[in-house]
Amino acid sequence: MAKRNVWLKAICLLLGLMVWSMQAQEKRFAISGNIRDAVDGEDMIGAAVTVKETRSGTVSNAYGFYSISLPAGKYVIVASYVGYSAKEIAVDLSADRRVNIDLQPNAQELAEVVVSGDGVNANVAKAEMSVAKLSSKAIKSVPALMGEVDVIKAIQLLPGVQSTSEGTSGFSVRGGGYDQNLILLDEAAVYSASHLMGFFSVFNNDAIKDVTLYKGDIPASNGGRLSSLLDIRTKDGNSQRWAATGGIGLISSRLTVEGPIGPKVSAIVSGRRTYADMFLAFSNDERIKQSILYFYDMNAKINYRIDDNNRLFLAGYFGRDKFGISLAGMDFGNKTLTARWNHIFSPKLFSNFSIIGSMYDYYIKMELNEQLGQELKSGLDDYGFKADFAYTPNPSHHIKFGYHFAHHGFQPGEGGGTSEESIIGRIKFPNQYAMENILYLANESNVGERLKLKYGLRYTSFDNLQNGSVSNHRQQFEPRIGATYIFNDQHSIKSSYSRTVQFIQLASNSASGSILSLWFPSSEYVKPQKCDQFAFGYFRNIASNEYELSAEIYYKDMTDVVDFRDHAQLLLNEDLEEELLFGRGYSYGLELMLRKNSGKFNGWLSYTFAQGRRQIDGINGNRWYRSPYDKPHNVSVVGTFEASQRLSLSATWVYSSGSPVTYPTGRYQIENEYVPIYSGRNEYRYPDYHRLDLSATWKLSSPGKRLKHELNFSLYNAYGRKNAWLVHFLPEPDRPNVMYAEKIYLFTFVPSITWNFNF
Repeated sequence: MAKRNVWLKAICLLLGLMVWSMQAQEKRFAISGNIRDAVDGEDMIGAAVTVKETRSGTVSNAYGFYSISLPAGKYVIVASYVGYSAKEIAVDLSADRRVNIDLQPNAQELAEVVVSGDGVNANVAKAEMSVAKLSSKAIKSVPALMGEVDVIKAIQLLPGVQSTSEGTSGFSVRGGGYDQNLILLDEAAVYSASHLMGFFSVFNNDAIKDVTLYKGDIPASNGGRLSSLLDIRTKDGNSQRWAATGGIGLISSRLTVEGPIGPKVSAIVSGRRTYADMFLAFSNDERIKQSILYFYDMNAKINYRIDDNNRLFLAGYFGRDKFGISLAGMDFGNKTLTARWNHIFSPKLFSNFSIIGSMYDYYIKMELNEQLGQELKSGLDDYGFKADFAYTPNPSHHIKFGYHFAHHGFQPGEGGGTSEESIIGRIKFPNQYAMENILYLANESNVGERLKLKYGLRYTSFDNLQNGSVSNHRQQFEPRIGATYIFNDQHSIKSSYSRTVQFIQLASNSASGSILSLWFPSSEYVKPQKCDQFAFGYFRNIASNEYELSAEIYYKDMTDVVDFRDHAQLLLNEDLEEELLFGRGYSYGLELMLRKNSGKFNGWLSYTFAQGRRQIDGINGNRWYRSPYDKPHNVSVVGTFEASQRLSLSATWVYSSGSPVTYPTGRYQIENEYVPIYSGRNEYRYPDYHRLDLSATWKLSSPGKRLKHELNFSLYNAYGRKNAWLVHFLPEPDRPNVMYAEKIYLFTFVPSITWNFNF
């Protein structure tokens, strides 16, 4: 009862702050509208709008909408965005005004990479921390494995973010597991972001408009994962003219077509496919000829501007991987669908209503013979509804609130023998269902000219569903609070606290991610994981905002962390919950970053010191042990140089401490069998990891031509470092009682060439 009263007081206090914020001292009118790219009509996310006379301002939301409330009078508003020419507009304000703003790309920036897409000075002035944004241009400039430009590989170069394994699209944020990252594509959750066994992600950069990673200070509107939010928004479609973008590489080709369909509708379709299977047909080996190896994906979106106050969007993603040889096959993929309606109730009240669906499934088959043939299939699906509102009563307060509903369906597994002659039995686990109801309320307020506060509360109820009835009701409150103190236009300090709760868990025998992983809900025996994160940072801009410097420290305290017993069996295990163990964990670290945003030479340098520990009864003799993602030292250097109008050069160098690993330290013999004796959990490390990647892009077309095309040459792992992917132990051929360690690595030099075009 006492705990409930504390939460009731907190909610009442938050509501009181909201009511107080809405009380204006004098009659105010709103200047509102959309900020768009003048070239293609795309709404611009995070563009800054400043009032010259008051120095107050705001930024455009995820749909390009902005709103500022001011007393009657004459004002000059300035819209700005990195890489675009700022635009000033005089406004005589005596009633609510609709002012749409089109920004022109800065001619000086047309041939240069823009690293950050935020408004000018956002690094210092924004009331948020532990957030990173990358433009599609910056992502494209990063040298890529086999020439495949990849969003996930790019964010792995940011401070606080680590690759979980060589070449994979799994990533760890501030010591969290790869399953503790919420990945949203146009608001729909993506449960497996991997293609080709993890070497590429499912995101086609040609279709992407905005990428934002929240490493902490996650908005109250989002939750459900312990560590981070990766919010990816696709393009709305060029509303000015028809255009096409694409490329042909060594392993895949892609094509994106976008344009207007009448005066109010625009659309975009983007597709990609690998074609290794086409080359298999030239083999003289009949078994290889019949093999299958490819992936494909497609993004599509329709954008309908009904009028200034109403817009409809319909967006979808469809992708699959197929792999098969004569003895085995694999098939897995994602589908997402989002229908959105933006409605502006008034210049001060913006709303977005969404209906969302997401599916993931996999199927594996092994056909050794009719007696030993077996298969396994599993998956999950989500559908839900979101109602989000943004209310701006005055320039000092930006209030967000909403309601979300989600229904989760889990198909734990079905498999076994594939024929009547099979000696392997069949098994099918009953499907599991759960639902979430979410309410949130948040406010961002200015206290004077220097102090900004950001606070909110998220409430989640989670229920298991059995035979149409509700069971195992759980509820959690997740407070979020942050403060920013701006010394001047050049530097500020920020702090934040957030609680996150994860109700959906992942069972996997691999710390780097595997398509064979199994998602399952919290239940009577499985508690939701919880994390309290504290962070503090210093932010400084140098040389008229051309350089950004940031330093952050953080501490994460985690409870009910999930890990598995030694030698746990996770797939087709009807007693899976008996393999789970729960305990405590923590991680802490320091993140340093220096970033140059624009110009002929740009990029960033980052260093992260991080450590993480867990303590779970039943593991490691109940003693504390290293988290699977504990890599103390991480360095990333990313640079792009525009050598001329036609030639650009890029390079990345990464270094990290080796991943924790459990090694055998001895063995004993039982009759003719040797049984290994293992060290404590994660007591050893793989060798340190480092790699250099290079790329060069040569523009083949002359400036001013409608058709623009280029050749990109890249070299992954330029000095051929044989980084350990796996270390296993084998008996020596001549002395079977003596073991030796063997290192397996994936790549040395990987060159590639890609032809890119757009018109």
